[in-house]
Amino acid sequence: MKEKSSIEIINPANGEVIDSVPIASQKDVELTAAIVRQAALQCRSLSRLQRSQILSKTAQLIALEKFQFAKLITQESGKTITQSSKEVERCINTFELAAEEAKRHVGEVIPFDAYAGSENRQGYFSREPLGVVVAITPFNDPLNLVAHKLAPAIATGNSILLKPSELAPLSALKLQEVIVRAGFPKDAIAVLTGDAITGQALVALPYVRMVSFTGGISTAEAIVKAGGLKKYSMDLGGNAPVIVLADCDLDKAVTACISGSFWAAGQNCIGTQRILIEDQIYADFKRKLLEKIKLMKIGDPMDPAVDMGPMISERAAKAAQLKVDLAVKSGAKVLCGHRRDGAFYQPTVLENVGSSAQLLSEEVFAPIVSLIAVKSLDEAITVANATDCSLHAGIFTKDLAKAQKAAAELEFSGVMINDSSDYRFDAMPFGGYKYGGLGREGVKFAMQEMSQTKVICFAH
Repeated sequence: MKEKSSIEIINPANGEVIDSVPIASQKDVELTAAIVRQAALQCRSLSRLQRSQILSKTAQLIALEKFQFAKLITQESGKTITQSSKEVERCINTFELAAEEAKRHVGEVIPFDAYAGSENRQGYFSREPLGVVVAITPFNDPLNLVAHKLAPAIATGNSILLKPSELAPLSALKLQEVIVRAGFPKDAIAVLTGDAITGQALVALPYVRMVSFTGGISTAEAIVKAGGLKKYSMDLGGNAPVIVLADCDLDKAVTACISGSFWAAGQNCIGTQRILIEDQIYADFKRKLLEKIKLMKIGDPMDPAVDMGPMISERAAKAAQLKVDLAVKSGAKVLCGHRRDGAFYQPTVLENVGSSAQLLSEEVFAPIVSLIAVKSLDEAITVANATDCSLHAGIFTKDLAKAQKAAAELEFSGVMINDSSDYRFDAMPFGGYKYGGLGREGVKFAMQEMSQTKVICFAH
């Protein structure tokens, strides 16, 4: 049987083939990577001003093609055109942030003479590029999650090998073209499309100094085994809880939880997956939530009036359906949704989900949320922390002391007060607790991950 040489990119909303991309072979990887490796010296020699100017120009060029980028995201990923447009805006912001940070990515003076035996020394440390960075990105934010790897790499003077998701690589390819048009050396950035074998070949290259990956835990383990001794930055997903206390603004909590649960058809690593509601308002919250979900419009993601489009594929929708089937067999009750039509899976709300169910402990990456009644904040925090997939959590309360208690005791890397778990600002440190990830993204923090210190010491 002849091996496939290309991958068809399918529009999940209608099943149409919108393009195809080649599968990079081992030889393709080695030849391309050798060119990118040589260009690393060229990247290192770019001044901070030049890097900043390239990043700023990239943001400007993306803004000029805002609709084209948004349309491409919607076609390849199934996100609604409204959500895709917001993703493009965030991508522009990510490059603008990187342009600013490129100018202030510096070391500091070291007080050698403050220590016995070093009184006759002075010096400083600088921050230097690593060299070649490999970036591997997912389908759910096919433009901005790529930007969160490429922009900091450019700002720190590294060259880049990118493997975007085989399900949604087109906006990443377009972004590469824009970056080169903005003035970044064309040999210093390469996009290699392909499957898991392509990714494995990339991370195994001995001269790659860092792998920045967003995806699942099992893939992350395979990357580390193939890559060996390198730096790794990994966003590995979460099972995000939102706590809703009796003293909160209930309507605000309901609206935010709907957005948090069903944005991008639930394919969001910080999407709300568990809502922990204080007993006395459980019935009211449930009623208001279900009423609002009934008003959601599901359909053609190119329609600006549509609230939720399809999942990335029919296969993904079937997997989501199966997870709910298993929960129902164990006693869970479906309050709404759990209907599938091709890649479309209706917004699904469950209650009475067993404590051992996958839905309550692992990332589901689907438009599925579970309601859980709790008697107190202490119980809510205990239940919320009962997962190893920890990225973000949220809490709704008007009580400052309770908000501070939750912020201190929730074992998550981000705690959103009076907001759903899925809030993210592109400048903040972003990553996971436990198995939620390694290292941090967010432009400034990713730049720290993608650089290394060099000490310069003068004796006199």
